[in-house]
Amino acid sequence: MKMTNKEALSWASLELKEACERPQYEAELLLAYHLKQDRIYLMTHDGDVLEDVDTYKALIQRRAKNEPYEYIVGEASFYDIHLQVEEGVLIPRPETEILIDLVADIIEKEHITRIAEIGVGTGAISIVLARKFPELQSIATDICDAPLRVAQKNIEILGLEKQIELRKSNLIDEVREPVELVVSNPPYIAEDFLLESNVLDYEPKEALFGGRIGDELLKQIILDVKSRGIKWLACEMGYDQKEPLSAFVNELGVKSIQFYKDLAGFDRGFVIEFS
Repeated sequence: MKMTNKEALSWASLELKEACERPQYEAELLLAYHLKQDRIYLMTHDGDVLEDVDTYKALIQRRAKNEPYEYIVGEASFYDIHLQVEEGVLIPRPETEILIDLVADIIEKEHITRIAEIGVGTGAISIVLARKFPELQSIATDICDAPLRVAQKNIEILGLEKQIELRKSNLIDEVREPVELVVSNPPYIAEDFLLESNVLDYEPKEALFGGRIGDELLKQIILDVKSRGIKWLACEMGYDQKEPLSAFVNELGVKSIQFYKDLAGFDRGFVIEFS
């Protein structure tokens, strides 16, 4: 059955009504992706007959089943770059940009040149920091193969092989060299927390769940970084973890801990300076 671009968009918007907040917008994004054009093109070509309708319908049906848009198109836009992404690798979130900006401030003020990242994912954090600071050297770890493979691809596309080295490691176990700061967006969700199906059914469990309570891995990272005599640690965390982590850190004794909020006003992370 033949369809114009306009008709295809009307059909797709209805199909996506349940799956996403902005069905028309996502229908347009997927049509632009299908046509290898930008969204502006759709406005001036709405009367054109759509080539290969079935392939476009298949893309819409994947999104209607809650598969994340980024997995369908194979990339995510983050900060000022586009990153390759695939199933098995966490999709970078806008709130992680706040973590990067805080870390960038510390790197600048303290003239830091060597850092480690725990849980590299797509490489988003290490890549943005390397682009901001051409002198910065990073060792980025992950315990899973898929993120290491995807991060390597992104590092190569952006020509940052000289600045970022990837290692398969549990936390910083395989980072033997001295580093001045550790940054991480680790798994921090409690095992029994109910996530939306687009996250739970598609994104990797090992990048989401941090243990029975959720903060176990964060506490382990704090202990590891402290025991290694590293001065700075910056991490994302869950919105309900400020009090337990505060108590944990106060018992441990650190020079300072500062919590920060995300754009929605939820507690989202912390920066620790160890004494």
